[in-house]
Amino acid sequence: MKKTLTIIAAMMLGFTAMAQTNDFYDDAPLNDLKMNEIMISGEIDNPGIIDLTKLPIRDVIVKETGLSGEAGIFKGAYLYQGYSLYDILNLIVLKKKNEAEFPPIIDLFVEVENADGEKVVLSWGEIYYPIHRHEILIASGVRRIVPSKTKELWPLPTVSKLVVACDLYTERNISNPIKITVRSSKIHFPIDRNIPEMYADELEFYSSQHLHTLKDGELKGNFVSYGSVFYGRGTGIHGTTPFKGVMFKDYAVSHYPLTRENLKQGIILVAAPDGYRAVFTYSEIFNRNDQAEVLIVPMSGIKTQGAYLLYPAADFFSDRSIRCMNEVRFYYSSDL
Repeated sequence: MKKTLTIIAAMMLGFTAMAQTNDFYDDAPLNDLKMNEIMISGEIDNPGIIDLTKLPIRDVIVKETGLSGEAGIFKGAYLYQGYSLYDILNLIVLKKKNEAEFPPIIDLFVEVENADGEKVVLSWGEIYYPIHRHEILIASGVRRIVPSKTKELWPLPTVSKLVVACDLYTERNISNPIKITVRSSKIHFPIDRNIPEMYADELEFYSSQHLHTLKDGELKGNFVSYGSVFYGRGTGIHGTTPFKGVMFKDYAVSHYPLTRENLKQGIILVAAPDGYRAVFTYSEIFNRNDQAEVLIVPMSGIKTQGAYLLYPAADFFSDRSIRCMNEVRFYYSSDL
């Protein structure tokens, strides 16, 4: 009897060892990536080397694809494991250069530089405001996501990597990051928070020069409607009315074309007549893989809201939703 039970137990252990989970993303081994020290600096009170050992391990799944023509070049599907920028930046003490003029943090952005001097930019908003947090990592490990039929094995990276999981074209996924710099926009806007019945009947688009004027009532394009629970970080619930508008990327791509340089270092600064403004990266507007688009919403005739409102659907908070927006400016991070 004892021998029979031993055989049954051995069979059960063997079955357990062969059993697979329902997780599609754990079928391949996890490979360590070579890590370098990472320095953090910029507009903060406590610069220095980041102690990654105190941070939790996060993971994201990514279909890495380079920008090439209209279709892109697929490079492989991976699960990356590592340290989120959300956690890395969480304990730094901000020291904004423009804090006296503009205290809100929504004009902050972060530059990440690798050992080869390559830089990419991320907005503070896409790190701390999205509904889905911890989707931007410094990866310390990787495993392939292997197709069950073809068994194709994508090339494995060997060094650490910045991974931005919400990007469609993964041009910001640069290898071997060694430096993170926190910065704020140095573009000056006059502040006037007491404009009675504020309204902007023209929305101006700029790059190095004036590009286009969108007048009240002239927005054209494919209108989409997003249900919304509009909730501010400071003032709480504003309403649950859907927003109907045109995707920013569809309306403005002729002015701000899709290029590798724009994806890596492009910044969109959106402002209102009272000086309120927010920074977005080009990539978080023009390069999403989650269909949580940024909308230009017509609010014609509505005082304190119109003629146009910016609605970033991926944000949990409404703080970067610019009402009465009257300027859109494009920069590279090196210009700010």
